[in-house]
Amino acid sequence: MKQMIKILIVEDQTLLRDSLENLIGTQSDMEVAGITGDASKTPELCRKLKPDLVLMDVVTENGANGIHYATQIRQQLPEIKIVVMTGLPEITFIEEARKAGIHSYLYKKEDKEHLFYVIRRTMKGAGLYPGPEDVSPFTGIFTEKEITVIRLVCRGKTRSQILDELKISEAQLRLVITSILDKSGYDSLSQFAVYAASNGLIVP
Repeated sequence: MKQMIKILIVEDQTLLRDSLENLIGTQSDMEVAGITGDASKTPELCRKLKPDLVLMDVVTENGANGIHYATQIRQQLPEIKIVVMTGLPEITFIEEARKAGIHSYLYKKEDKEHLFYVIRRTMKGAGLYPGPEDVSPFTGIFTEKEITVIRLVCRGKTRSQILDELKISEAQLRLVITSILDKSGYDSLSQFAVYAASNGLIVP
């Protein structure tokens, strides 16, 4: 049984807030611990609700700066992971978030699969940020052999063809696939390969 990721949503736009709540509710390993539209209330809510992760908008109700309050949470409750999200293409926000020690940074324009990917990878200790230095979230996460297997699956290679190309045993391939699924948060290697290729995370 998967461990549930308790998420606190901090978003001032009602439609997006409701959408995030509904999307997270569809995942078997995630649940919404609480919701607020005002970032200034987040530190208190974190102490009360004890979420595993905060999904924090950069600018919220009353002009509250999400990065400012995320910094407080990092100082007071360092065990809580924080993913900052924004619809504003402002590079200074990324710099501020990095300096504040915020774990990951997400644009609201991304699709739901990328949202889930960032949440799961952040919970596993990864730090995912947009920008040229982060050409792929795969950097430093997957081994060279794992990336090769993902690329071969993207090309439509069968299991036997992968075994033949890599010159490894069935047992070794199973270990590689298990590792990929554990790191990606997916239950199916083919589904993850489709996601990776369609989002430009890997070039088959």
